Amino acid sequence: MTEHVPVLLDRIVELFTPVFADRDGVLVDATVGLGGHSDALLEAFPRLRLVALDRDPAALEKSRERLARHGDRVDFVHTVYDGLPEALRSVGLSHADGILFDLGVSSMQLDRTERGFAYAKDSPLDMRMDPTTGFTAADVLNTYAPGELVRILRDYGEERFAQRIVKSVVKAREQEPFTTSGRLVELLYDAVPAATRRTGGHPAKRTFQALRIEVNGELEVLRRAMPAALGALKVGGRIVVESYQSLEDRLVKQALAELAKSRTPEGLPVELPGHGPELKLLTRGAEKAGEEEIERNPRAASVRLRAAERIGEPR
Repeated sequence: MTEHVPVLLDRIVELFTPVFADRDGVLVDATVGLGGHSDALLEAFPRLRLVALDRDPAALEKSRERLARHGDRVDFVHTVYDGLPEALRSVGLSHADGILFDLGVSSMQLDRTERGFAYAKDSPLDMRMDPTTGFTAADVLNTYAPGELVRILRDYGEERFAQRIVKSVVKAREQEPFTTSGRLVELLYDAVPAATRRTGGHPAKRTFQALRIEVNGELEVLRRAMPAALGALKVGGRIVVESYQSLEDRLVKQALAELAKSRTPEGLPVELPGHGPELKLLTRGAEKAGEEEIERNPRAASVRLRAAERIGEPR
């Protein structure tokens, strides 16, 4: 397994410093993964209490080992991140002072061949973030109607050649069901035109992204998770979200922007009580990693970070 390097770590510590420096506070790491961000935040803020969530039992086990030195300052909850309010209640809390989302597939999931997330090595077509439940990528390829497969590749993978790919998939699965990534990658090389392969990155990238999002319900979960998280954030608290593809980033942007707007009708000279913004945006657009960090950690290349502070009570 390659070394796990947390993305934009210094910037995340900086964003949470006004909330947690020299005071008690609760942070929810909604996607704790291997615990890199959490470890640094617990180190930086000695009075911080952390609630660590992850849907992947293997990731929770690894983060338990990494964060063990922080003792009883950490609570671990096995849950998908749209279950954040229930996770807080399960450890005797109702609100948090800080919330961190590091979205997408984790380093551990990518690096473990048997999980089926990466297209560089032949592996079982699984792609479940929680391998104890749900359907697999093979199930999607082998059982979904052609029209549904086209929709998934277009909507979740933004794949221009969805029709061509699905036509090839349907023909191939009639001969033999898909079980491994190698056979799918080979099919994608044949289905995606050579000119696009030369300039558009790996031909499997968009299809694998689409299958992973479908298997894990990632966009639907995020649509529920953002309002749930923002509803659990105290006034003065901050939320930081790292996204790695445009579909996620768009959902995050919309959720934050909606609550950063005033509801006072235009033209009135004063803000109506209870109609002011709930959030103050802390980033101008989405922040990206610098060249130096990307050189050290190529997985930082696609990150988009957005952050906001709660300045008003929830409506």
